[in-house]
Amino acid sequence: MTEVLVPPTLGVVASIGDLAEGRDWLDALPGLIAELRDGWALRLGAPWTGGSCSWVAPAELPDGRPAVLKISWPHPEMMGEAAALRVWHGHGAVTLYAHDGVRHALLLEQADPGTTLGDSDGLPAEERLLIAAGLLNRLWSAPVADPGGFDLLSHVTARWAGLIEQRMARLRPGFDPGLVALGARLLRELPTTAARRVLVHGDVNPGNILAARREPWLVIDPKPMVGDPGYDPWKLVEQIDDPFRHPDPAAVLRRRFALFGEVTGEDPARLAAWAAARRVEDSLWWVSRGNPPSHRAMAEAAILASIAGL
Repeated sequence: MTEVLVPPTLGVVASIGDLAEGRDWLDALPGLIAELRDGWALRLGAPWTGGSCSWVAPAELPDGRPAVLKISWPHPEMMGEAAALRVWHGHGAVTLYAHDGVRHALLLEQADPGTTLGDSDGLPAEERLLIAAGLLNRLWSAPVADPGGFDLLSHVTARWAGLIEQRMARLRPGFDPGLVALGARLLRELPTTAARRVLVHGDVNPGNILAARREPWLVIDPKPMVGDPGYDPWKLVEQIDDPFRHPDPAAVLRRRFALFGEVTGEDPARLAAWAAARRVEDSLWWVSRGNPPSHRAMAEAAILASIAGL
């Protein structure tokens, strides 16, 4: 089983294999797979190679339905996934069939054919963004009976703001100090000035929206938090294609934020402010991992701040 179901080519092996706790988890993984396979009476296929923090494989339930078995390496961001999927109850997201909290395992609906929104090249970028905005609107509309069961976005981004300041002072990457200070300030202020608080997906990007049969599109892999819905759209705007490679990036970005505003009712300028803050945070995180400073990324943050009127 070790050779078949946990090959060294898996993304999760490469991403956590250098960590002591990661190696311990990988050593235990074949046993976890066997326990879950037998406990849920599954027929398992070969694991998918993607994924940096989890083992994921197609499965067949005892009644013949296709499913997905996902076993996560324990880390804070994955802890709320099952609870979020319960809140959404299959409305715009894959259905949760079963959850083993001890083994950090999920048994999920399998999205078929499973083509990602990012790989749907036959659809224009704006059409794909409209699909994503509609899904987000549905997720954000779900009532949350126990918001205390999720991380608060305001706590997470306040911590990021502190890390931005520490990294700027320690690493001295040569970034515009005013722009860095703006990013840190936005991460602290935006969550506290939100008109509403919802259950945000936390990592909605074109690779986490899959074509399906039960519904045309379903989201997967949430890293949920409770807070400002304006946090969610940026990765979609940035990754559906690279807006900064268009001849007029600012015009493309304004149109995309306006599109999200039309569908969701969110202020486009506020969406741009969130994007600027997240671009600054990502730039300092990148340098903290030993990479050279990306002045292009900070120039992009400046464009986003300008669109936000800041």
